[in-house]
Amino acid sequence: MNQQERRLYLIRELLQETQEPSLAIPKDSLAQKQLLRGLMNIRPPRPTSQAFLQVQDAYLQEERKEKGTVSLDSLSPIQPGIYVWRGDITTLQCDAIVNAANSGMTGCYVPNHRCIDNCIHTFAGVQLRLACANLMQQQGYAEPTGQAKITPAYNLPCRYILHTVGPIISGRVSRKDRAALASCYRSCLTLAADHQLESVAFCCISTGEFHFPNEQAAEIAVHTVQDFLRQETSVKQVIFNVFKDVDQTIYERLLQAD
Repeated sequence: MNQQERRLYLIRELLQETQEPSLAIPKDSLAQKQLLRGLMNIRPPRPTSQAFLQVQDAYLQEERKEKGTVSLDSLSPIQPGIYVWRGDITTLQCDAIVNAANSGMTGCYVPNHRCIDNCIHTFAGVQLRLACANLMQQQGYAEPTGQAKITPAYNLPCRYILHTVGPIISGRVSRKDRAALASCYRSCLTLAADHQLESVAFCCISTGEFHFPNEQAAEIAVHTVQDFLRQETSVKQVIFNVFKDVDQTIYERLLQAD
């Protein structure tokens, strides 16, 4: 199969699952990609056939080649072992990337939403949602704020994904909110060390959709990571992955000031 044939196969299989097999499939490749992503986003966590997974994995890995992969070796640290990088975290080749999850832990179900949770689940593949659902079934309750879970990364260039739920801010930031955000970073790093990982890339946890002020969130992130890296663990490199100009400016200022 070529890439278009794989995409059409996946769309038809997912439409069959939704019991909408007669839905018209657009001819435009970009529209097909959006439809496929949307169908993957709304798909509940459940097993699928080996044939589907083989085609999906081949499709996602080819998409990954087209986007390109960013090696940690190509980045320059601002401080020893600490990097600031602006780019697509799903293209970063390191030991683990951090996903800003919700308490359900099975990803974003809004078709084509631009949040990091949606992106990571989309480009990792449908296996990730099922793996997260299995973890939550074993746990038996919603994921508490400030803790972390680890899963394979499936079709992403990193090895693992660390999932953490940050605090949601609806008014002034409280001491409890700050402690919870620090716990997100500490829990991810501790879990990475438990698995003997060396490099971890953090997104800006709790900013954006969860409304934690960018400046305060960055200060907590930097101080927590710096404190952790003073310990003797396997974790030697931490990347602060930013999406916006404002976050890049804040992180670079904080790290260059030390």
